[in-house]
Amino acid sequence: MRIPAIVMAGAALTLGLAACGSSGDGGSGSTSSGGGDIKIGMSVSTLNNPYFVQLRDGAEAEAKKEGVTLTVTDAQNDASQQVNQVQNFTSQSMKAIIVNPVDSDAAAPAVKAADRVKIPVIAADRGVNGAEVAQTVASDNVAGGKLAAQELAKQLGEKGNVVVLQGTAGTSASRDRGQGFAEGIAAYPNIKVVAKQPADFDRTKGLDVMTNMLQSNPDITGVFAENDEMALGAIKAVGAKAGQQVKIVGFDGTPDGLKAVQAGTLAATVAQQPKLLGQQAVQAAVKAAKGEDIAKTVAVPVKVATKENAADFQ
Repeated sequence: MRIPAIVMAGAALTLGLAACGSSGDGGSGSTSSGGGDIKIGMSVSTLNNPYFVQLRDGAEAEAKKEGVTLTVTDAQNDASQQVNQVQNFTSQSMKAIIVNPVDSDAAAPAVKAADRVKIPVIAADRGVNGAEVAQTVASDNVAGGKLAAQELAKQLGEKGNVVVLQGTAGTSASRDRGQGFAEGIAAYPNIKVVAKQPADFDRTKGLDVMTNMLQSNPDITGVFAENDEMALGAIKAVGAKAGQQVKIVGFDGTPDGLKAVQAGTLAATVAQQPKLLGQQAVQAAVKAAKGEDIAKTVAVPVKVATKENAADFQ
């Protein structure tokens, strides 16, 4: 059950998360209880993105299976709000904390505070910079970026002018996907990256940024969007040319993204497994809470979904 939280000035760090799931810091929360003694807090960057809804759903399903209590909050893409949420989890003496960072750098102080009181932190989907976490479970975003470059090059016949819609600055996912794409596309000398601009992993911003890019670069033939939401915005901006004169490749493999692939407007998407990421994050949190040893990193495989195989990912 999701319940809007009430925020009172000056009390963001002292209001606890009630059992009903109120986040006490401006985010919204939900609690999934299996009746166990282990309580885990999870701060998700935003639940306004279908990908992270799937991440949460996978985590909640695993918490129920494990018989532990999982409290989920929505940071609403606000890094300071997320810090408050993690600090609240720490003050409540959660046995473990899962954080899907809004900003990989900004999350570090709250992670350090949890570490000082021996509460293990699991980073999910995105890493934390400048702080020690018990485990980072994420897709191999660099490899995924390279796969996106290879598929876009194939779709373009290895020539053309392309643009990149970047994700939220400061996130490891955007950095790594961009790095992988840059490395991959460098193998194709007849493909030129003519512009890069952030659209913050958001569909509406993807539409706006792509519209502006088309005005500045009317000869665009390819687009790499660092997530499906931005890719879907780009499709709307491109209009009837999407999938025809302009090939667009996304990243995530969300339900809407896969539908666009099947429709032919999205050339391909690098499919992740967000539910599996959520499941594995909870598995790691439970083990860490029990004092068991866990791997420092877990890489969840990614694959390219095209019109020919998109149904396999649904």
